[in-house]
Amino acid sequence: MNDCATPPSGFAAWWLAIRPKTLTVALVPVVLGNALASAHSGSLHWPAALLALAAALLIQIATNLHNDVADFERGADAPDRLGPPRATAMGWLPALAVRRAALVAFALAFNFGIYLVYLGGWPIVAIGLASLLAGWAYTGGPRPIAYAPLGELFVLLFFGLAAVGGSYYLQTLTISPAVLLAGAMLGLFGAAVITVNNTRDLDSDRRVGKRTLAVVLGRRAAAWVYASEILLPFALLPWLAVLVGGGGWLALPLLALPPALLLLKRFRDALAGPVFNQLLASTARLQLFFGLLLSVAILV
Repeated sequence: MNDCATPPSGFAAWWLAIRPKTLTVALVPVVLGNALASAHSGSLHWPAALLALAAALLIQIATNLHNDVADFERGADAPDRLGPPRATAMGWLPALAVRRAALVAFALAFNFGIYLVYLGGWPIVAIGLASLLAGWAYTGGPRPIAYAPLGELFVLLFFGLAAVGGSYYLQTLTISPAVLLAGAMLGLFGAAVITVNNTRDLDSDRRVGKRTLAVVLGRRAAAWVYASEILLPFALLPWLAVLVGGGGWLALPLLALPPALLLLKRFRDALAGPVFNQLLASTARLQLFFGLLLSVAILV
């Protein structure tokens, strides 16, 4: 359980509610998609790149805020929660205000998407609307994604394939196997963040009826899932090098392998408890590190 001796107020409460440590999971795939597009075409349409970044960030913020209030209303954020305290459950922010803020963020993302649709046409319509719907459905509706063994797949699809592929398509109006592979690689790291989150909350999720992949498989199998999500992107680097025609620079992301192996050991040895909060933040930083290294390798 996480206690807060001095409850935050104002900006600090909202800052905690949007979960800033998770925001790079949405931003890095867009950066990589634009890096791939720049390497392909030799130029970048900066307004599209920046608006895509803003839309991705807003969808992530909206999803986090909606998750904050929805879990509170479903009784999932119980007093024995091991994760960071949630703004609605702790009484820092009114549920109605958090819900309205989520809707505002979704609406702003939709408005930014109008210009992106003008540039990219119907494929961007499909990606944008699906992303907005999935962000709401993650903890909304009668069958929330987060309450089923689909969270990792959700992140792989939307924070990997869709984010990288959509960003690339906006710039080039094409798609390629290399782009989809790169999206899957980053999506796997994003899925690993969800696996850490759900392994931490395994016992409390089981009590409230959430059937996450960690609940369904158990702690030991979840550790194997996490290892696969962390190691598979490194194993796929040679295939990506072949598809993009890259040389030795595509080995640059291997610099992220030592911290990745350290994370696997920490996950395996960790006792149930708040230590998983540190693992979650470290896993998000690993995705950021790998994604930036891969972007640099693509561009040089």
